[in-house]
Amino acid sequence: MATVRKVIIIGSGPAGYTAAIYAARANLSPLMFIGVQWGGQLMLTTLVENYPGFVDGIDGPPLMEIFRKQAERFNTEIIPEDVTAVDFRRRPLVVIAGDQAYEALTVIVATGASAKLLGLESEKKLMGRGVSTCATCDGFFFKDKNIMVVGGGDSAMEEALYLARLGRKVEVVHRRDTLRASKIMQERAFKNSKIEFIWDSTVEEILDVDKGMVRGVRLRNVTSGDRSERPVDGLFIAIGHEPNSQLFRGQIDLLPTGYIKVVPGTTQTSVPGVFAAGDVQDFTYRQAVTAAGTGCMAALEAERYLEAHHS
Repeated sequence: MATVRKVIIIGSGPAGYTAAIYAARANLSPLMFIGVQWGGQLMLTTLVENYPGFVDGIDGPPLMEIFRKQAERFNTEIIPEDVTAVDFRRRPLVVIAGDQAYEALTVIVATGASAKLLGLESEKKLMGRGVSTCATCDGFFFKDKNIMVVGGGDSAMEEALYLARLGRKVEVVHRRDTLRASKIMQERAFKNSKIEFIWDSTVEEILDVDKGMVRGVRLRNVTSGDRSERPVDGLFIAIGHEPNSQLFRGQIDLLPTGYIKVVPGTTQTSVPGVFAAGDVQDFTYRQAVTAAGTGCMAALEAERYLEAHHS
């Protein structure tokens, strides 16, 4: 096994890269596993206008390329492999990728979360071209337009209420005849004159892939089987997020929802020396800028941990 590393970072979104920049500048020589598909959710995003520093906005992939180059500038060692296993029950901590095991004094987990999707081919092709999973990220592009939200929980109601401030009309499609959202969120949505509900229905197809933009959807009523088409300019999928934490089950404490449990106000997990940053532990904000902020926190906390225990 190679030399014990001071810091290993798992993940390559804004949280992971920010942690790498801070750790590298602190002379901790971080080793970063970015995975085969690097860059996080921003790699599926087109124009990003709410990340500070870019007056005219920037597409997600070029933004992540800038993050990567900055981390590399400070000599972060980057390995484009997926981590397949970890062992946080022993010291040094162990991270396994491919057929090799790596030891570290600290580990920063920044594996992010994945939005649950409908599973349609048209959904993939139109992601970032009228299909979105984040109203606060993309709602601005749909001012005074017809918008549809898919879902029936609190997240869907939050998205619908936010989008109602911007759009002409917001239709909420739900596969049942009642919402799963909390009563207060339901009441707010029902009282909003811009929000309408389409019950007992699912999105069967998103139109129009050939034109490269969302022009409408085809719905199917789950009770009658009837199909109908509705014109919409934007479709927001709000059926939940899945934290990418499966790798760490049994290794660190997780919340019932699967998000990594951290000490409030920190990125410290249940295992000393293991820190979690970004969407894998953030079920509230899920923004690039907040992910970057917790990446900074994790690196600083790792540095302090090393000073206290391995100086």
